[in-house]
Amino acid sequence: MPIYEYRCKECGSAFEKIRPMREAEEPIDCPRCGQVVAKKELSVCCMSVSGGSGNAMAGGCGPRGGFT
Repeated sequence: MPIYEYRCKECGSAFEKIRPMREAEEPIDCPRCGQVVAKKELSVCCMSVSGGSGNAMAGGCGPRGGFT
């Protein structure tokens, strides 16, 4: 199951939750304040690929931002 990132609209708390894909957009309780107002956020991901002269980071939106 994928890990989704959420942010509570009430208290601003960010948290992660492992959920089936079919439940990703359904309301979820905030673990901090208990309100059912959390909204799914886009996640930043990065993949490691190998080839050529070693490993390179590819397809990421994070700090490295692309191919190196």
